[in-house]
Amino acid sequence: MNPSLVITILLSYFALLVTISWFTSRKADADSYFLGNKKSPWLAVAFGMLGDSLSGVTFISVPGAVYTGNFAYLQLVFGYFAGYFVISEILLPLYYRLNVTSIYSYLGIRIGSYSERTGSVYFLLSRLLGAGGRLYLAAGVIHLFVLQQLNIPFAVSVAVIILLMLVYTLKGGIKTLVWTDVLQSAVLLLAVNLSILAIMHSTGKGIGEMISGIWSDPHTETFFWDWKLKSFFPKMFIGGMLTAIAMTGLDQNMMQKNLSCKSLGEAQKNIRTFSFVMMIVNIFFLALGVLLYQYYTTAEITLPLAANGDVLTDKVFPKLAMEHLGMFPGIVFILGLTAATFSSADSVLTTLTTSFYIDILRMDKNTAKSEASKHRIRNIIHISFAFTLLIVILIFDAMNNDAIINTILTIAGYTYGPLLGLFAFGIYTTRIAKDNWVPVICILAPLLSWLLSTYSKTILGGYEFGYELLGVNGLLVFAGLMLVSKPKSTTAIV
Repeated sequence: MNPSLVITILLSYFALLVTISWFTSRKADADSYFLGNKKSPWLAVAFGMLGDSLSGVTFISVPGAVYTGNFAYLQLVFGYFAGYFVISEILLPLYYRLNVTSIYSYLGIRIGSYSERTGSVYFLLSRLLGAGGRLYLAAGVIHLFVLQQLNIPFAVSVAVIILLMLVYTLKGGIKTLVWTDVLQSAVLLLAVNLSILAIMHSTGKGIGEMISGIWSDPHTETFFWDWKLKSFFPKMFIGGMLTAIAMTGLDQNMMQKNLSCKSLGEAQKNIRTFSFVMMIVNIFFLALGVLLYQYYTTAEITLPLAANGDVLTDKVFPKLAMEHLGMFPGIVFILGLTAATFSSADSVLTTLTTSFYIDILRMDKNTAKSEASKHRIRNIIHISFAFTLLIVILIFDAMNNDAIINTILTIAGYTYGPLLGLFAFGIYTTRIAKDNWVPVICILAPLLSWLLSTYSKTILGGYEFGYELLGVNGLLVFAGLMLVSKPKSTTAIV
């Protein structure tokens, strides 16, 4: 594949994003940046959230993971669906009634300032590490197959990518991101469907034959009932539900666009629509995974292998798209990967800025500074987070050790448990917690969860924790808050 052609296409894609930014950010103010002036169409938000939820890692990993996990991932998606219902019916009404910009302001109102800042810090940590890891992995694929051939250093590639994100997010914020995410979700979905069609065309199969082949493939096994395994259905379903609640409903990055809708009713329509479409899209990703492995077998192509002989599932889709299907499918793959990666990474700069500006600095409550001064501070924070994201990615690159990187991303995942426990305590109890104890509890709970996960096979008769560990983490925080709280006769904010 001609690297210059791919770079030209990618730069044209970014030019389109910048054009959208220019149109949407004219006359933008602070309200535009934080909440899109509360005028975001719910259908645009729902469609854009697809790209926000499906990162570049998902674009590569979900099809690849079919090799070892079959359709077990779909059990998790069913759980997501239940979790989105909780978000729609419990969390969104709470956020809209309190009229918050940062969702962690609720913790400040309900428990205290330590809780608000703890929630914000966990979000900042999770999103910086998560976005950095995802962007590193996706940029690594683009660099390996395209930019490396032009002798462009990885650091330069990533710096340019982040600079481009900065250009189209700095001024318009959420008002811009709602519409750039629509474009990126459209490109992502188009890429998945065109990849399926490219494989179908290469194998000479019709649609009916392709569907029949997927349906009869042993990789489509979906439900698993061995209670000791991570893929046990109740574990996956409950874990998926809690993951959706924590990583969407309790995540500023995912909720800020929802809060930019015109009303609670429209925000709820957005989540309900998104939940159905998300399920369908994930089925397409899994079907693509079956087709990938069928193509490798039919064409007698060697699967990408690690030194120990294990299949490198994250490289299965890139290798086929970039080396075997031809130029057009390769370009489609790069565009899809770019759209998935940037849709989930670009909004992070805005939402990290929002949480730091409101929850940590409390700048929204500062009456001593002028609006112009606040605007400058907001821009400085936004640019600083872009620089920090670059540093995180370069650290990942310097480490060059998948095991260590995966450990860091796992640690980032532990930070959602405290958010789950904090919000559950605030919503479902009327007790008053000792606010200054909250940071201690929220540090101890993830540590205990990690120990439990590490030694569970030994102490629990072979039981292996999966996604349900998030719930255990949240329960530990909830229990800790109960221990350091006292009854209150009045009703809590629910």
